[in-house]
Amino acid sequence: TTETYESVKMNIGCISGPTGIGMAYLMGQSDEKKTANEYTFSVATSPDEIVSRFANGEMNIASVPTNLAAKLYAKLNGNVKMLAINTGCVLYIAEKGDSVKTVADLKGKTIYSTGEGANPEYVLRSVLSANGIDPDKDVTIRFVVENTELVAKLAGDEAEIALVPEPFLTTACAKVEGLRSALSIGDIWSDMGKNGNVYMGCVIAKADFVEKNKAAVDTFLEEYRASIEATS
Repeated sequence: TTETYESVKMNIGCISGPTGIGMAYLMGQSDEKKTANEYTFSVATSPDEIVSRFANGEMNIASVPTNLAAKLYAKLNGNVKMLAINTGCVLYIAEKGDSVKTVADLKGKTIYSTGEGANPEYVLRSVLSANGIDPDKDVTIRFVVENTELVAKLAGDEAEIALVPEPFLTTACAKVEGLRSALSIGDIWSDMGKNGNVYMGCVIAKADFVEKNKAAVDTFLEEYRASIEATS
């Protein structure tokens, strides 16, 4: 006998940007009714939009920054299961000009960035401190809400240096004359002797949802893997 697979309805949240881009192909397949499960996607512009909806059960699965996954794990008393890592270090220091060759060259500069209170800020502060730069005294860090705003500031006269994730870096370099990728944070992290990669994004689910729908969640992960491969 052959068991018949029963489709499961899933509400999935993701954030526009690196942690959510792998969902793009799957969203299209879902719209065309070509997926094994019935997916409803919600795309947020900031991690904060995910927190309450995931916590109250509106979302079964979410693609989020790793620091947010840890906060939700604590908030929900462990009722969170990490299903996959989906984003390594995609952070770069971009500069309009040619003055930044090493981290030391950032001293005295103003650095624009997204991710206040999240992975980008934590990683930037760690890299600066490890290279003898006090992030509170030796540089000025100015935060904006969204990466699109970051690109706009680079395109104008306001920002000269910024911490930019891919794929927004590629977009910014195409739009902003003279903008270049000056430093790879991932390479710097390795040079600092840190063990492992900078894992910035992951896919999480409610642990009790996974327990009740293991086959459906496994199927989602298979379709998500295919989506990432199609997107890349």
